[in-house]
Amino acid sequence: MKQKGKKYQEAAKLVDRSKLYNAKEAVELVKQTAKANFDETVEIAVRLGVDPRKNDQQIRGAVVLPNGTGKTLRVLVFAKGEKAKEAEAAGADFVGEQDYINKINQGWFDFDVIVATPDMMAEVGKLGRVLGPKGLMPNPKTGTVTFEVEKAVEEIKAGKVEYRLDKAGNVHCPIGKASFETDKLVENFDSIIDTLAKAKPASAKGTYFKNIALTSTMGPGIKINPAPYA
Repeated sequence: MKQKGKKYQEAAKLVDRSKLYNAKEAVELVKQTAKANFDETVEIAVRLGVDPRKNDQQIRGAVVLPNGTGKTLRVLVFAKGEKAKEAEAAGADFVGEQDYINKINQGWFDFDVIVATPDMMAEVGKLGRVLGPKGLMPNPKTGTVTFEVEKAVEEIKAGKVEYRLDKAGNVHCPIGKASFETDKLVENFDSIIDTLAKAKPASAKGTYFKNIALTSTMGPGIKINPAPYA
């Protein structure tokens, strides 16, 4: 097993692994343990009491964090006519049709999120093989397949993040940067938890929030008491 770095080991000493912290304590601690030479991303990981194998217990969507993510995403919009003009006016970084489909087929990926109008999906869908594995395929559930391109672009630029249940029943999502003020990270944390609570499938039984943890890009995990969110 690869030895953890000195900074990580020093940061890990600050965390009581036998304790379940409250959200504010965990945020303050994750800020202390983010010791890298760059502004680390703070991420929440939630283990949910659902069965990922069941179609009626799939959890996927998006939420606009009240304080953003601290990162400006590059948005590519597939649209034509007035909707293309709307996307450009909203601040999309790239707007086009077949020209960008050809670029992606040639290996171009200088963007973070794709928004597509429904009438473009027949062509965009052909990129599934290359976009799917990278998690870049537009999806109506996350608001990235829509005729409301202005709203979609503005929300992404404002700090919209996607969440999706993985095969192990976990959801991972960024909630900001370590440089954020504690209260702002807590607000973003609460926004994610509230959104996941509302997404609870009717068929899910038992404890819903099983485990919650925060971590920074290079730091140790910090466990949060899930009981208040049950």
